[in-house]
Amino acid sequence: MSEQNISFIAHHILKGGVALYPTDTLYALGSSIFDENAVRKVFEIKKRPFTEPLPVAVDSEVKLEEIVFLNDDAKRLIDVFLPGPLTIVLKKRDVPDVVTAGKPTVAVRIPGNDKALKLLSETGPLTVTSANIHGKPVLGGVEEIRRQLGVDLPAIDDGWLSEDPSTIVDLTADKPMVLREGIISKGRIMDVIDDG
Repeated sequence: MSEQNISFIAHHILKGGVALYPTDTLYALGSSIFDENAVRKVFEIKKRPFTEPLPVAVDSEVKLEEIVFLNDDAKRLIDVFLPGPLTIVLKKRDVPDVVTAGKPTVAVRIPGNDKALKLLSETGPLTVTSANIHGKPVLGGVEEIRRQLGVDLPAIDDGWLSEDPSTIVDLTADKPMVLREGIISKGRIMDVIDDG
C-alpha cells in the first residue's frame, strides 16, 4: 500500500483500524486507546503479551492532563523536553485497562514529529508501541516493517527512521527513576527535576 494522507489514516484509526505512523524516534503501531478491539489488534500484530502495557501518545499537554495526573516533576520535564523523545510513566485517569494491563499507571509521550502531531490532533490518544514483532529487531522502513509483521498496514511514510528510543522516566514513586536511557541522558532528566 502506498503512502496515505494523514486524514485517511486518522479515519481508518477512528473506524477501529491499526496503522503505522512516524514518531521522532521510530515508527509506531497506532490504534485508538478507547477502542478495546483495536488495542487488542495491536497486541496480536506485535505478538506482545497482554500483560505488558502499551505506551500512549498525545499531541499536547492539555490532552495529557485528560488521561494522566501531572505532578510538578512531570510539568518541569514537559516544559523542557516535550514534544520530544521522552516517555513519562504517571498515574492514569481515563485509560482503559486493556492498554495498561490493568495497572494504575501509563507511559505517555508527545512525539516531536509534525506528522504524528497532526494525526494525534485528529484521532486523540493513540498507542505508540514500536512497530515490530515482540522481541525482534525494530526496523526503520515502512516496507521492512510490513514484511516483519506480515500485515499490509496503512502507513504515514516519513522515510527511514532509526533514532535511539525515547528515554523513559517513572514519576509514580517517591523518587523519579529512569527506566530506560535513550536519546535524553539520565543526567539531563535529573538536572531538570533537581532544578525544581
